[in-house]
Amino acid sequence: MAIVAFTLLAASLTTNSFAQGRNLSLDTAKKEALSNNKKIKKATASIDAATAAEVGAFTVNKPSVEASATGLNVGKPLSTLLPEYNASVTLGVTQVIYAGGKINTAKQISTAAVALYTSQKTLTNNEVLLDVETTYWQIINVKGKIDLATKSNAMLSQLLKDLSNSYNAGIIYKNDVLRVQVQLNQAQLNLSKAKDALTILNLKMAQLIGSKETEFTIEDADIEIDAIESQLSQENAIANRPEIKIIEKAVSIEELKSKLLEADRKPTVAMNVSGLYGLGKGINFATGDNNFSSYYAMLSVKVPVFDWGGRKQKVKEQDFKVEAQKFELEQTQELVAIEIANAKLDMLRAKERIEITQKSLAQADENLRLNNDRFDAGTVIGKDVLEAQVMWQTAFSDVIDAKAVFKISEANYKKATSSLE
Repeated sequence: MAIVAFTLLAASLTTNSFAQGRNLSLDTAKKEALSNNKKIKKATASIDAATAAEVGAFTVNKPSVEASATGLNVGKPLSTLLPEYNASVTLGVTQVIYAGGKINTAKQISTAAVALYTSQKTLTNNEVLLDVETTYWQIINVKGKIDLATKSNAMLSQLLKDLSNSYNAGIIYKNDVLRVQVQLNQAQLNLSKAKDALTILNLKMAQLIGSKETEFTIEDADIEIDAIESQLSQENAIANRPEIKIIEKAVSIEELKSKLLEADRKPTVAMNVSGLYGLGKGINFATGDNNFSSYYAMLSVKVPVFDWGGRKQKVKEQDFKVEAQKFELEQTQELVAIEIANAKLDMLRAKERIEITQKSLAQADENLRLNNDRFDAGTVIGKDVLEAQVMWQTAFSDVIDAKAVFKISEANYKKATSSLE
């Protein structure tokens, strides 16, 4: 199995120049993000809310019990009909007997809502994990650029020193020295920019994983580019995408809403039984006692008769909404298929880019070595060495970028095929 180790001249780079802060591996970063990230916590809270609503929906078909107490003081002339002071307590039980299927439909909607929010959390997880992995490899990329800029500064400083000595000895012209000085200034500027970028990326990583620390020691790693072939399985990739599951559940909920609207056109039957106890002077109008107890039962039937077609039009409106949601589902499935194909091509191109830049670095490394030897032998001038150093720096920078691009494109492909976690 081919492995890209990026060892060409790597031993000469100052890999420990930023070895400070807590050690952080990619797996640890992902685990901490799943536990601490605010977006994921928000998605979890949404699931909890939907679950609570589901539990509530499953209590609707159970009897409801209500109690009430009333105290009353009346003046004349009402006191001639009612006790001046009286109190009563009522306890009632209400049971819905028939509601046109509303109750069961409401239960199904609440269950579908839990599934929808669960898929939404999966989508949030994937987005956060992709952000973590992208930031992780961007940090490695920037640290590589810092090490490269540090090494380039050292090489250019040494070349500047050699050419300054030659200029002071009257062997070369001043423009040869100035050319190197300009390149050294640029290398120092690149180093400063890379350090600033590292600071921002560390802050972003800390926010993603919920860490109070903002400096991390992240070690580079070898990557197996031939292993890419085993990752190109797309079986069930579209069906497993959380975006698809979210829309499928949304379609299901809209269909259930249609049933609710249909149920509004059916009768509703409910029964209530209540017991009553009252206290007051002569309050019992049957016996004249100061207390009484009784009960009453009530059966209510509500039948929709005529509303100028309003309910019927609401049902038709909801049916059209269902149809629109289904079209959105089909469109999303098509777009996801395109996204997967594009992510696959990006990863394959990134693999090819690594192979090409690695060859270029090997050639630039050999070219630099030959120019250094010839400069020491006096057969080439400082300009040739400078050009070789710039070529080597560019080639090494391209390798660093290619590696980061490959790992980020790999993460994008895994997200596209629902295999990032």
